[in-house]
Amino acid sequence: MTAPATPESIETAGRIVVKVGSSSISGERAGQLGPLVDALAGAHARGADVVLVSSGAIATGMPFLQLQERPTDLAVQQAAAAVGQSLLIKRYQERLDRFGITAGQVLLTASDIADPTHRGNAERALETLLSLRILPIVNENDTVATHEIRFGDNDRLAALVARLLRADLLVLLSDVDALYTRPPGEPGAERIPFVAAGDPLTDVLVTETNTGVGTGGAATKLAAARMAAEDGIAVLLTATERVEPALAGERVGTWFEPARAAAPTR
Repeated sequence: MTAPATPESIETAGRIVVKVGSSSISGERAGQLGPLVDALAGAHARGADVVLVSSGAIATGMPFLQLQERPTDLAVQQAAAAVGQSLLIKRYQERLDRFGITAGQVLLTASDIADPTHRGNAERALETLLSLRILPIVNENDTVATHEIRFGDNDRLAALVARLLRADLLVLLSDVDALYTRPPGEPGAERIPFVAAGDPLTDVLVTETNTGVGTGGAATKLAAARMAAEDGIAVLLTATERVEPALAGERVGTWFEPARAAAPTR
């Protein structure tokens, strides 16, 4: 398999990193977790290495702490993550079972990526899991992360994982179906189907959002997409409910052209 040159050639991707946010798999959208797993299993079945970067530990733990909104207190965030992380992985594994796929939990902090020794350990662990056909599920280690050293959002974490593993494709899933010239719903907002390598997107207005269960928004996804594309990784940004057609190579979302051809997959 080789890196995809266009959305239609996504099925040729040998190594895929998919990122999904808390708001896409919790609350009223919790039902999207099943179709997400189905799409990941389909890519896995055709031989691709698949890594999922999934937010959701804090959101999953919130009901058990009687919290209606994402806590702002760091200690309470850590407590919610401690409760929610195991439940989140359990929910994924329950859906992966029918495909005969085993999930492997990998929790990282920003310092793990910054420190060469820790980064090497993380890379080795992920490579070993993939060689054993385990599906790694990566999340920030919110139980020990602090405000000063955390990634800030899992979009950036996903881009860093894609870079670490020399992925062919990064898929950033969102509540919005594509990148727009301004927030969708605002007058004059236009969908952007393709971003050429090096395009500064000077006419694009993006904002951060806080959904009550997660953080991030178009700005963090755009930054992550640029980071990966500049490193030669193709990027697709689309809505979580469109993950199946996305991984099947249909033209959905926004395609970010990589700055250079990625090296052939191992």
